[in-house]
Amino acid sequence: MRRRSLGTAPLFVARCARLRYARGVSGAIAIVEDEQNIRDTVAFALRREGYQVTAFADGAAAWEAFQRSLPDLVVLDIIMPRMDGLELLRRIRSQSATLPVIFVTSRDEEIDRVLGLELGADDYLCKPFSMRELMARVKVLFRRLALAAHPGDDAEQLLEVGRLTLDLRRYTAIWEGSPVPLTVTEFMILRALARRPGHVKTREQLMDEGYPHDTFVSDRTIDSHIKRLRKKFLAIDAGFDRIDTVYGLGYRWAEGKA
Repeated sequence: MRRRSLGTAPLFVARCARLRYARGVSGAIAIVEDEQNIRDTVAFALRREGYQVTAFADGAAAWEAFQRSLPDLVVLDIIMPRMDGLELLRRIRSQSATLPVIFVTSRDEEIDRVLGLELGADDYLCKPFSMRELMARVKVLFRRLALAAHPGDDAEQLLEVGRLTLDLRRYTAIWEGSPVPLTVTEFMILRALARRPGHVKTREQLMDEGYPHDTFVSDRTIDSHIKRLRKKFLAIDAGFDRIDTVYGLGYRWAEGKA
């Protein structure tokens, strides 16, 4: 199994991952999870899909291995012995800003979930989750890597709404020429709003867009996603005001604003 040295520059690391996956080589995935039944189930499901999988029971063991070589993607639990997922993510991000990370959390870990996304996780899943949903998220993240390796392949599928541009193939967003760093879930929620400017999307509808595989999420989770979306746009444009709250109903992408 060929892997990358952790000491390699992050940009070169990202390019290697993209090229490796784009050439048809199965991605290398690390699972960091202290619950053995979950760890074994996820590892089995990923291997069945053709991925190369390494499993770790705690963050310290994973970090020791990551210092020698990085995987292409990490599925990471938050609460673990020896080193928790948040600390491991901090260390990963100190070495690579682009390595895809999916957090796996319990439903009552809202604060940790938000912190994990702020630290740079690409997405998260709430326990219990279906293997179907995990596979969907993994495939989207690997698809991002593969498409980045071949930017000229096929015509881009773009959704342009005023100053917002969404690349529907690469799951990327551009606001006024600047990239907006979104998780997969955030992108899907934003896409749902932007496709129908001026139309209200209920929280239930946004749940269906962001979590399309029958996963339970609360209204508060959707509100948290909207809050982070606004924060990310405001970091680029201090006057951003396109996501409206329609009290008692949901949210909409506002049209007609300057």
